[in-house]
Amino acid sequence: MFKNYIKIAWRNLIKDKTFTGLNILGLSIAFAAAILLSIASIYELSFDNFHENKDRLFISYFISQNPEGAKATITQPLAMAPTLKEEVPGVKYASRYREGYNLVKKGEKELLLDLVFLDNDYFKMFSFPMLYGKKNDPLEHQNSVVVTAETANKIFGETNVIGKSFDIQVGGELKPFVVTAVLKDLPKNTNDDLSLAISMENTPYYQENLTEWGNRNHHVYVQLQNGVDVADFEKNAQKFTNLHFKGDIDDAQRDGAQPNAEGNYKKLKLMSITDWHFVKLKNHLFEVSRSYPYLIFGIGMLIILIASVNFINMSVARSTKRLKEIGMRKTLGAAKSQLFIQFWAESVFIFLTSAIIGLLISLLIADPFQSLFRIPAEFSSIINPSMILGFLLILAVITLIAGGYPALLLSKLKTIQSLKGKLDMSGKNRLRNVLMVFQFSIAILLVTGTLVLWQQLHFMQNKNLGFNKEQVIAFPLNGKKSARESLKLLRNELQDNPNILNISGADNILGIDATGSRFESQMGFEYQGRNINTNVLAVDYDYIKTLDLKLKEGRDFNRSFATDSLSIIINEKMAKLLQEEEPLNKIIPIEGSRNYKIIGVLKDYNFQDLNREIAPLTISVDPNWDLYYAYLKVAPNTASQSYDAIEKAWANIEPNAEFAASFLDENIDRTFRNEKRLTSMITSGSIIAIVLSCIGLFAMSILVVTQRTKEIGVRKIVGAGVTNITLLLTKDFLILVGIAFVIATPIAWYFTNEWLQNYVFRIELSAWFFIASGILSLLIAVATISFRTVKAALQNPVKSLRTE
Repeated sequence: MFKNYIKIAWRNLIKDKTFTGLNILGLSIAFAAAILLSIASIYELSFDNFHENKDRLFISYFISQNPEGAKATITQPLAMAPTLKEEVPGVKYASRYREGYNLVKKGEKELLLDLVFLDNDYFKMFSFPMLYGKKNDPLEHQNSVVVTAETANKIFGETNVIGKSFDIQVGGELKPFVVTAVLKDLPKNTNDDLSLAISMENTPYYQENLTEWGNRNHHVYVQLQNGVDVADFEKNAQKFTNLHFKGDIDDAQRDGAQPNAEGNYKKLKLMSITDWHFVKLKNHLFEVSRSYPYLIFGIGMLIILIASVNFINMSVARSTKRLKEIGMRKTLGAAKSQLFIQFWAESVFIFLTSAIIGLLISLLIADPFQSLFRIPAEFSSIINPSMILGFLLILAVITLIAGGYPALLLSKLKTIQSLKGKLDMSGKNRLRNVLMVFQFSIAILLVTGTLVLWQQLHFMQNKNLGFNKEQVIAFPLNGKKSARESLKLLRNELQDNPNILNISGADNILGIDATGSRFESQMGFEYQGRNINTNVLAVDYDYIKTLDLKLKEGRDFNRSFATDSLSIIINEKMAKLLQEEEPLNKIIPIEGSRNYKIIGVLKDYNFQDLNREIAPLTISVDPNWDLYYAYLKVAPNTASQSYDAIEKAWANIEPNAEFAASFLDENIDRTFRNEKRLTSMITSGSIIAIVLSCIGLFAMSILVVTQRTKEIGVRKIVGAGVTNITLLLTKDFLILVGIAFVIATPIAWYFTNEWLQNYVFRIELSAWFFIASGILSLLIAVATISFRTVKAALQNPVKSLRTE
């Protein structure tokens, strides 16, 4: 019996190649897209989920009450981790974590590598497997270093390097370190980068800062003991906070800040490490949002829904050709269940075939997909038995619903009705119309989202940031010489090159540099009885000129003024924070007992990401502050030759150092990686949704033309023209598209408006976004339907009426 069902199903599918081909094409595309998008979503959701103790691992942060409201801060003082572990019950392990980018030297080989400063507890907390060396206490000594297999290969050309040594530049000097452990290369789905790890005690001025609770420059990870509740821990830690951060609390009370609901001015909080990847800063507080991976997954499921709707509608359209077959089977004694199984078997065959083809397509285009959407992990490392089971479950549910409905509809037809070859489509048309409205609503929603995302991305990429990003090249000063000496030598090397207009330096980079690094420096001080926090930027002379920053008042730093080493320039936001109508010449106690005089006020410029407000900024040329980057302004239209000249000059100064230069516009562009990836995915989803909707429309136009063939012939006999008949056959579909537009527009407005709220600098939502998506969908629908309706309208009426 089962063999008979399969044989008949195969014959029927082969007989109607158009129906079978369109369905398999649409479903295969849908399955391939859904598989790839689902894997991308699962990859995003998998960050730091592989750690054995993930449920007990947290990153610590504070919520401080300020006069302007609550503010979250993640950086901590050096003494906090050991003191927290000692004084607050419930802490099993605690580790500090500070990232850097340092010079590594082995013989004549010099490399610039990511370096992290850690405590020994870190390797007891996190599940990073080791290949060689100590599993416990790998950073037992101050000169111990842990490397990954990839880093070991870069430095030594092999992986088993236990006991071997090399030099790392720390605090401006090269120091020898001995390898005590080699880690397996870290998975891509972790937030930490452990190319090299050394003890936290190697940080510059460690002993001096160990008692300074106001100096904060690293994260603190905490592992709670089993059975310790997070809320209870945070409550018990309040005494610790009140004791060690009394100065901050006193400042908040003095400045007029309001306490939180518990009556506290500063509270220690813990955030799960599995949430850390999804944190964004909103209104100065941390917000965990997994909307991005869920949105990707949702797009994949919507594409599957569109393809399933197509299958249902096309199955109903095809049913008119099989009425007499159904009637004959029923006359010969076929039961409803037998007919249902027969028709459902055909659906199962199509869905299984499509799923297999979709899986093959996804495997074939996996590499381009990963490159296009910047998903670094191998799919094989993400796919697991539960994921495969989930896919099979989804396939079974879709096949049961999408394949079962048409099978149920056909099996319930009455024998006489079937033998007459007539099908009452009134109720079925209502369902068909609802499904088509749903289908096009999704397509219009995705198209609108695409238009808004592209416009926001274009706005950010072309916004005037307040500095020259097109003509400035920046690169890390990663050689053995001091940064200021390197800048001096660089000026000497390039002084005769007319294409190099200005040279300067800074301790920070605008955007994300070619190595993927970015840094921020902040400092707090007391001014006129108020606590002031500002971003701090150490620069060399000519920085303002090199970046074409605009002075609102005052002057630039000048080498002719010896006192400028103790002078500062602030931005407008900092001037507003100081509450000084005339900020020039005011004395600011930024660093301990050292006072700095304000000599200029810059116009605000975007030195941070565009999803953040412009923050207070203080700029200094104090020679005691280290510099890490060179900035060079080049003449217009000389990008290539200027780049080559700079690279050659740097090779003369530091022949063994890496030249990792990029233009500032490239650095700024890297900050939009998430927006680009999301925009690309939604654009791809929109295109697929439109294509699948068009396949469905095409099938529906075939159904309508088939049902109204004789009506078309009669109308042509009595004088109806091609245009009239085409409009007659098309208008119902256009009405459905119009209804879909009305339904989708408010939904699209709500979601795009919510998404834009993540950006301080954003476009205004215009009605033209929605009108454009509606018109585009309408034009595509007309083009799809007209292909079949015009052909029907041009057909000879005699051919339509010859069976009457």
